[in-house]
Amino acid sequence: MHFPVYIYVAGARVHPHLLFEGLAYVVGLLVYLWIRRRFGDKVPDPVRWSAITAAVAGGAIGSKLVYLLEDPAATLQHWSDPFYLMGGKSIVGGLAGGLVAVELVKNYLGEKQSTGDLFAIPLALGIAIGRIGCFLTGLGDYTYGVPTRLPWGIDFGDGITRHPTQLYEMVFLLALIPALQFVLGRVARTSLTARVGREYVASRFRSGDAFKLFMIAYMAFRLACDAIKPYVHVAFGLGSIQWICLLILFYYAKDMRRWLNSKKLAAEKPAEEMQEVKEGAF
Repeated sequence: MHFPVYIYVAGARVHPHLLFEGLAYVVGLLVYLWIRRRFGDKVPDPVRWSAITAAVAGGAIGSKLVYLLEDPAATLQHWSDPFYLMGGKSIVGGLAGGLVAVELVKNYLGEKQSTGDLFAIPLALGIAIGRIGCFLTGLGDYTYGVPTRLPWGIDFGDGITRHPTQLYEMVFLLALIPALQFVLGRVARTSLTARVGREYVASRFRSGDAFKLFMIAYMAFRLACDAIKPYVHVAFGLGSIQWICLLILFYYAKDMRRWLNSKKLAAEKPAEEMQEVKEGAF
């Protein structure tokens, strides 16, 4: 196999990164629309579109900013080079920037509902599709792993057998989708609750948990997977992307504790104190 692997569409040669990135956006949008029809959407349209706009803008800024922070020395060296500054982006940066922007907009609007559940599966599937393009691009994409002697290592064209980390990520995300679908279904259909005084506390999953599971799982994966990528270590043996992953995992630590505690709570409460909540909790 010679990299990059160009794809021919209607007789035209298309770069794999461009093709699969575009395909990721299209498939992600179609899956989002299907999930919205399937499970419904309790978020008012003005809030929903405000959140989408914020996510796109924040994602674009975060993606570029984290990319520039991946190798601070190289960024400073090429600070006057517009081609360097315009090139490259980071998925982790895009997710982090989108998260911050949406939370700021929701706080400004006074909106308390979660707006992310509908995007969990489209994001996972879209990133997985995009990683195919990263793999087929080869060395030019800079998403490959460090050298390895494992039998599935790939020579991307420089004579060195490397970890195909793009494929690791694709497989991980595809395996994650059934778990996201399970949580999404539980949130939308039935959420068991335990009575505590006059209040009800969700026994396991609540609105927003599908998106939170996606973010937690993906950031944990990238924290581990980026350890076998030849990225610059900026502090304590970790790269910039890994530090962003740690910050996001810390942000969601309260939700991980809640999942663990709610499991214990559900086991301790008598069955007669459990109540089924009506469908459509978004």
